[in-house]
Amino acid sequence: MKQLLLVGFGGFIGSIARYLVSKLNLTWYFHDIPMGTLTVNILGSILIGFFLGIFVNSELLNTNLKLFLVVGICGGFTTFSSFTNENFQLLQNGQFLTSAVYALGSLLFGVLAVYLGYLISNLL
Repeated sequence: MKQLLLVGFGGFIGSIARYLVSKLNLTWYFHDIPMGTLTVNILGSILIGFFLGIFVNSELLNTNLKLFLVVGICGGFTTFSSFTNENFQLLQNGQFLTSAVYALGSLLFGVLAVYLGYLISNLL
């Protein structure tokens, strides 16, 4: 139960941070790219890499803190950070083809899923 609360509270913080940063979409444009979302995705990836680096290089941090920071805050901030971390882990393990298939499949099927959901919503 404690671990669920840590992830949930971290997710709460991450989601609020995502909302605030993604507000950049309303004020900052560059060739129609959604800069707020791009910023969230890149910042989330930097944060998850930073936290994971600290956990690998330090014995001071425990599993509960890792759950709170990585799964909770970073996961709530952007699932893109989790996606990039998983690809990084595959690359570190030498699974280059698996990483490529996962990355391209996620992008392709993710966009197709959004389109499918959009089509379904128009049927209602």
